[in-house]
This record gives sequence, structure tokens and C-alpha cells, in this order.
Amino acid sequence: MNLRIWPIFLLLFGALTAQTNDAESQEGELKAIVVNAQTDFPLESVHIINLNKVVGTITNEKGEFTVKAAVNDTLYFTFLGFKPQKVRVTNDMFKFQGTKVALTELAYALEEVVVRPYQLTGYLEIDVKNLPINTGYQYSISGLNKSYEAGNKNPGAVTKVLGAIMNPADLLRNLFGKKPAQMRKLRQMKEDDNIRDLLASKFDRETLTQLLQLDKMDIEDILNNCNYSRSFIETANDLQILDAISSCYEEYKVLNRR
Repeated sequence: MNLRIWPIFLLLFGALTAQTNDAESQEGELKAIVVNAQTDFPLESVHIINLNKVVGTITNEKGEFTVKAAVNDTLYFTFLGFKPQKVRVTNDMFKFQGTKVALTELAYALEEVVVRPYQLTGYLEIDVKNLPINTGYQYSISGLNKSYEAGNKNPGAVTKVLGAIMNPADLLRNLFGKKPAQMRKLRQMKEDDNIRDLLASKFDRETLTQLLQLDKMDIEDILNNCNYSRSFIETANDLQILDAISSCYEEYKVLNRR
């Protein structure tokens, strides 16, 4: 190499190395503010989840939040009445404190709806008898912490449950085995109180699909293969769904090792 070019090469290499190290070093507590995109007013109690590190937090009365993050992590923002939003973490968000994240309100066109789920008489003894009963029986298995639903009570129900959690072709390879990294996030999600509080208030599966990188059909397939009843799948909140998937996955691994 030409001796006159060599110093220039070293200078460029040093600059690129410094830039790379600077990007890699941007990791820690990220602070920012969430505001209403229409009014620029701060939003309190917005839920923020770092989808990469599976940690969550909420904004204070000033719209401020702090969350553990690194450059290129994705933050997921949710707030009732506002459109969920994903934001990629950049170097500038670390360098300049007070970055604003604006959420947009959802516009709903409500039509008149008449809801008549049950014909109530006002007499407790009569109304209780008219309410629907969930007939999804649950069966517990010795050595496991959770119970499984198997539909109506019948002689083959327990066999059906065992078949669901012990069949590696149907359960592990076809479902959990497709995205093992996402399934490993289950344990992390269960340990974060902010994420659990958020999921307990949701029934739309939107946050779960973002966290697990699965679509709604995949989540339903997992629950079907674990023999959870249709009534549970349709009415459970997102935290109950998370616990159901986690239990089925963890207990399958226990039985598979045995």
C-alpha cells in the first residue's frame, strides 16, 4: 500500500470504529415523553413495552417514562382510545433527553346498539337459573401446576388432554417449534408486573401478537391444541391467554424430558 495513503486509511478506520462503538454503547435507561398528537398535552398511564427486552413501564402525570433499552430496540405504546404505535430506538433518543412520542386518538363512529344478552326478571333465584353455564371441564394432572380444559365431561376427556400435551408432532414441532425465540419470551413477560397489568386489561390479543411475533390465528391454534374450550379462548383476557400458553408450553417440556 502507498505510504501516503496509509495514514488516511488509519484515520478513516479509526473514525468508523469510534462511530460503531458509539452506537453499540447506547444502551441503558431511556427517558422520553408521550403526548397527544392533536393537543400536545402529556398523556398519563400510557403503557410502554420494549419488545426486544420484554420489559414494560407506564408514563407519569407529566407523560414521562423511563425504560431499559438499546439502539434499534422497538418500543410498543398502547393507551385506551389511542392508536397503538411502535417506535424504533435511535442514538438521538439517548443523546437528547425529552424526546416526544405522539399518539393519535382513534375516531369511533358509534351506532345505536341495543344489548339484550339475558331476559332478567329481577328475582335472583330465577335469573341465576337462566344464566349460561360454562361446561368446559378442567382436568388436573399429578405433578403439573395447572389444569387443562377438555370440553364436556366424558370418559375420553382425560385421554384427550394427555394426547394434546404429549404429542410432539402436533404441539412442539408444528406450533412451539416454529418460533422458539418467541416462546422463550413467555417467562420474561410473566415476571414483569407492568406487562402483566397491561395484559390483564386487554381482550383484543393485539399486544400479545406484538410481544410473541405471532398472529391471532397462531395463538388460537396453540390454545386449541392445548384443548382449551372455545368459551375460554373467546372471553379470557390477554393475561389469562398468556398464562395458558405458558403453562401448556412449560408442562409439555416437563413431560417431554420424562
